[in-house]
Amino acid sequence: MTEHAPKDAIRNAATVILIRSDGDASRVLMGQRGKNAAFFPNKFVFPGGAIDPQDHLIAPTIPLGATDLQKLQNRAEPSLGPALAMTAIRELWEETGQAIAVTDGDAPVDMPSEWAEFYAAGHRPSAAGLRFVFRAITPPGRPRRFDARFFMTTADDLAGDPDDFSRASDELSHLSWLTLSEARNLDLPTITEIVLAEVEARLKDGDRPVPFFYHENNSSHIDKL
Repeated sequence: MTEHAPKDAIRNAATVILIRSDGDASRVLMGQRGKNAAFFPNKFVFPGGAIDPQDHLIAPTIPLGATDLQKLQNRAEPSLGPALAMTAIRELWEETGQAIAVTDGDAPVDMPSEWAEFYAAGHRPSAAGLRFVFRAITPPGRPRRFDARFFMTTADDLAGDPDDFSRASDELSHLSWLTLSEARNLDLPTITEIVLAEVEARLKDGDRPVPFFYHENNSSHIDKL
Protein backbone atom coordinates (compact mmCIF):
# COMPACT_ATOMS: atom_id res chain seq x y z
CA MET A 1 0.00 0.00 0.00
CA THR A 2 1.31 3.46 -0.86
CA GLU A 3 0.35 7.04 -0.23
CA HIS A 4 -2.59 8.35 -2.28
CA ALA A 5 -1.04 11.14 -4.34
CA PRO A 6 -0.98 12.44 -7.92
CA LYS A 7 1.23 10.36 -10.20
CA ASP A 8 3.67 13.26 -10.67
CA ALA A 9 4.01 13.93 -6.93
CA ILE A 10 7.29 13.10 -5.22
CA ARG A 11 6.53 10.35 -2.71
CA ASN A 12 8.75 9.48 0.22
CA ALA A 13 10.10 5.96 -0.04
CA ALA A 14 12.57 3.56 1.54
CA THR A 15 14.75 0.78 0.16
CA VAL A 16 16.68 -2.02 1.89
CA ILE A 17 20.14 -3.18 0.83
CA LEU A 18 20.76 -6.50 2.57
CA ILE A 19 24.38 -7.65 2.78
CA ARG A 20 25.19 -11.33 3.20
CA SER A 21 28.77 -12.26 4.06
CA ASP A 22 28.66 -16.03 4.67
CA GLY A 23 30.51 -16.93 1.46
CA ASP A 24 33.70 -15.99 -0.38
CA ALA A 25 32.28 -12.60 -1.39
CA SER A 26 29.64 -10.27 -0.02
CA ARG A 27 26.24 -10.60 -1.68
CA VAL A 28 23.17 -8.38 -1.95
CA LEU A 29 19.51 -9.36 -2.22
CA MET A 30 17.80 -8.21 -5.43
CA GLY A 31 14.74 -9.06 -7.49
CA GLN A 32 13.26 -8.22 -10.87
CA ARG A 33 10.26 -5.93 -11.30
CA GLY A 34 7.45 -7.06 -13.60
CA LYS A 35 7.26 -6.06 -17.24
CA ASN A 36 4.04 -4.13 -16.60
CA ALA A 37 5.33 -2.19 -13.59
CA ALA A 38 4.88 1.57 -13.89
CA PHE A 39 8.29 2.21 -12.31
CA PHE A 40 11.44 0.49 -13.63
CA PRO A 41 9.70 -2.36 -15.53
CA ASN A 42 11.89 -5.47 -15.98
CA LYS A 43 14.71 -3.88 -13.98
CA PHE A 44 16.51 -5.59 -11.12
CA VAL A 45 16.24 -3.58 -7.90
CA PHE A 46 16.59 -3.75 -4.14
CA PRO A 47 13.36 -4.33 -2.17
CA GLY A 48 11.56 -1.11 -1.30
CA GLY A 49 8.62 1.18 -1.92
CA ALA A 50 6.65 4.23 -0.90
CA ILE A 51 5.85 5.13 2.68
CA ASP A 52 2.40 4.16 3.91
CA PRO A 53 0.45 6.29 6.43
CA GLN A 54 0.34 3.25 8.72
CA ASP A 55 4.15 3.21 8.94
CA HIS A 56 3.86 6.31 11.15
CA LEU A 57 1.82 4.27 13.65
CA ILE A 58 4.45 1.60 14.30
CA ALA A 59 7.06 1.99 17.03
CA PRO A 60 9.97 -0.44 16.55
CA THR A 61 10.96 -2.66 19.43
CA ILE A 62 14.52 -1.35 18.94
CA PRO A 63 14.66 2.14 17.35
CA LEU A 64 16.91 3.55 14.68
CA GLY A 65 20.28 4.81 15.88
CA ALA A 66 20.59 8.50 16.76
CA THR A 67 23.25 9.22 14.13
CA ASP A 68 21.19 7.77 11.30
CA LEU A 69 18.07 9.52 12.55
CA GLN A 70 19.89 12.84 12.53
CA LYS A 71 21.11 12.29 8.96
CA LEU A 72 17.57 11.43 7.84
CA GLN A 73 16.34 14.75 9.25
CA ASN A 74 18.82 16.72 7.15
CA ARG A 75 16.87 18.61 4.45
CA ALA A 76 13.70 16.67 5.27
CA GLU A 77 10.70 16.66 7.59
CA PRO A 78 11.99 15.77 11.08
CA SER A 79 9.15 13.32 11.75
CA LEU A 80 9.86 11.18 8.68
CA GLY A 81 12.94 9.30 9.89
CA PRO A 82 11.32 6.66 12.14
CA ALA A 83 8.49 6.04 9.66
CA LEU A 84 10.95 5.57 6.78
CA ALA A 85 12.78 2.91 8.77
CA MET A 86 9.46 1.13 9.26
CA THR A 87 8.71 1.46 5.54
CA ALA A 88 12.00 -0.26 4.76
CA ILE A 89 11.17 -3.16 7.08
CA ARG A 90 7.58 -3.50 5.84
CA GLU A 91 8.51 -3.38 2.16
CA LEU A 92 11.20 -6.01 2.64
CA TRP A 93 8.67 -8.26 4.35
CA GLU A 94 6.01 -7.78 1.67
CA GLU A 95 8.31 -8.22 -1.32
CA THR A 96 10.60 -10.99 -0.05
CA GLY A 97 9.05 -12.52 3.07
CA GLN A 98 12.20 -11.63 5.00
CA ALA A 99 11.85 -9.89 8.36
CA ILE A 100 14.28 -7.51 10.05
CA ALA A 101 12.92 -8.30 13.46
CA VAL A 102 13.25 -9.63 16.98
CA THR A 103 10.81 -11.88 18.82
CA ASP A 104 10.40 -9.85 22.02
CA GLY A 105 8.03 -6.92 22.43
CA ASP A 106 4.34 -6.14 22.42
CA ALA A 107 2.14 -5.81 19.35
CA PRO A 108 0.16 -2.58 18.85
CA VAL A 109 -3.23 -2.53 20.54
CA ASP A 110 -4.79 -1.06 17.40
CA MET A 111 -3.02 -3.15 14.78
CA PRO A 112 -2.51 -1.37 11.42
CA SER A 113 -3.77 -3.68 8.68
CA GLU A 114 -0.60 -3.36 6.60
CA TRP A 115 1.41 -4.74 9.51
CA ALA A 116 -0.94 -7.48 10.69
CA GLU A 117 0.79 -10.41 8.94
CA PHE A 118 4.22 -9.26 10.09
CA TYR A 119 3.17 -9.29 13.74
CA ALA A 120 1.07 -12.45 13.34
CA ALA A 121 4.22 -14.27 12.22
CA GLY A 122 5.76 -13.46 15.61
CA HIS A 123 7.96 -10.64 14.37
CA ARG A 124 8.63 -7.33 16.10
CA PRO A 125 10.38 -4.70 13.95
CA SER A 126 13.92 -3.76 14.90
CA ALA A 127 15.60 -0.77 13.25
CA ALA A 128 18.81 -1.04 15.26
CA GLY A 129 20.87 -2.51 12.40
CA LEU A 130 19.64 -0.17 9.67
CA ARG A 131 22.18 2.31 8.36
CA PHE A 132 21.10 5.25 6.18
CA VAL A 133 23.54 5.21 3.25
CA PHE A 134 21.99 6.99 0.24
CA ARG A 135 19.18 9.34 -0.77
CA ALA A 136 17.90 9.92 -4.30
CA ILE A 137 15.02 11.89 -5.81
CA THR A 138 13.72 10.61 -9.14
CA PRO A 139 14.37 13.19 -11.89
CA PRO A 140 11.43 15.03 -13.50
CA GLY A 141 9.64 13.40 -16.42
CA ARG A 142 9.48 9.90 -14.99
CA PRO A 143 6.11 8.09 -14.66
CA ARG A 144 6.65 7.90 -10.88
CA ARG A 145 8.84 10.09 -8.68
CA PHE A 146 10.20 9.12 -5.28
CA ASP A 147 12.39 10.68 -2.61
CA ALA A 148 14.03 7.38 -1.73
CA ARG A 149 16.19 6.67 1.30
CA PHE A 150 18.40 3.61 1.05
CA PHE A 151 19.14 1.64 4.20
CA MET A 152 21.91 -0.93 4.45
CA THR A 153 21.99 -3.81 6.94
CA THR A 154 23.25 -7.38 7.17
CA ALA A 155 21.51 -10.71 6.73
CA ASP A 156 22.43 -11.41 10.36
CA ASP A 157 19.54 -9.10 11.30
CA LEU A 158 16.99 -11.33 9.57
CA ALA A 159 14.67 -13.32 11.79
CA GLY A 160 14.60 -16.46 9.61
CA ASP A 161 16.30 -18.41 6.84
CA PRO A 162 17.72 -15.86 4.33
CA ASP A 163 16.99 -18.27 1.48
CA ASP A 164 13.30 -18.69 2.34
CA PHE A 165 11.16 -16.55 0.03
CA SER A 166 7.97 -18.56 0.52
CA ARG A 167 6.12 -15.56 1.98
CA ALA A 168 7.18 -13.19 -0.83
CA SER A 169 4.57 -11.35 -2.88
CA ASP A 170 4.72 -11.40 -6.68
CA GLU A 171 6.01 -7.82 -6.93
CA LEU A 172 9.60 -9.01 -7.38
CA SER A 173 10.60 -12.17 -9.22
CA HIS A 174 13.94 -13.99 -9.39
CA LEU A 175 14.83 -13.03 -5.83
CA SER A 176 18.52 -13.85 -5.48
CA TRP A 177 21.60 -13.22 -3.39
CA LEU A 178 24.16 -11.79 -5.83
CA THR A 179 27.77 -10.74 -5.62
CA LEU A 180 28.33 -7.12 -6.59
CA SER A 181 29.88 -8.26 -9.86
CA GLU A 182 26.87 -10.45 -10.65
CA ALA A 183 24.51 -7.59 -9.81
CA ARG A 184 26.31 -5.18 -12.15
CA ASN A 185 25.76 -7.57 -15.07
CA LEU A 186 21.97 -7.34 -14.68
CA ASP A 187 19.57 -4.84 -16.24
CA LEU A 188 19.72 -2.17 -13.52
CA PRO A 189 18.33 1.36 -13.19
CA THR A 190 21.11 3.94 -13.34
CA ILE A 191 20.53 4.95 -9.72
CA THR A 192 20.93 1.32 -8.61
CA GLU A 193 24.30 1.19 -10.34
CA ILE A 194 25.33 4.32 -8.42
CA VAL A 195 24.11 2.89 -5.14
CA LEU A 196 26.00 -0.36 -5.76
CA ALA A 197 29.21 1.66 -6.08
CA GLU A 198 28.42 3.29 -2.73
CA VAL A 199 27.78 -0.13 -1.16
CA GLU A 200 31.14 -1.39 -2.42
CA ALA A 201 32.90 1.68 -1.00
CA ARG A 202 31.25 1.19 2.38
CA LEU A 203 32.15 -2.49 2.50
CA LYS A 204 35.76 -1.49 1.85
CA ASP A 205 36.12 1.74 3.84
CA GLY A 206 33.36 1.65 6.46
CA ASP A 207 31.14 4.60 7.36
CA ARG A 208 31.01 7.54 4.93
CA PRO A 209 28.91 10.69 4.40
CA VAL A 210 25.51 9.95 2.88
CA PRO A 211 25.26 10.95 -0.83
CA PHE A 212 22.11 12.84 -1.85
CA PHE A 213 21.29 12.63 -5.57
CA TYR A 214 18.77 15.10 -6.99
CA HIS A 215 17.96 17.11 -10.12
CA GLU A 216 17.80 20.91 -10.12
CA ASN A 217 18.14 23.65 -12.74
CA ASN A 218 18.25 21.08 -15.54
CA SER A 219 21.22 19.23 -14.12
CA SER A 220 21.96 16.40 -11.69
CA HIS A 221 23.69 16.98 -8.36
CA ILE A 222 25.16 14.83 -5.59
CA ASP A 223 25.52 16.47 -2.19
CA LYS A 224 26.59 14.93 1.11
CA LEU A 225 24.30 14.65 4.12
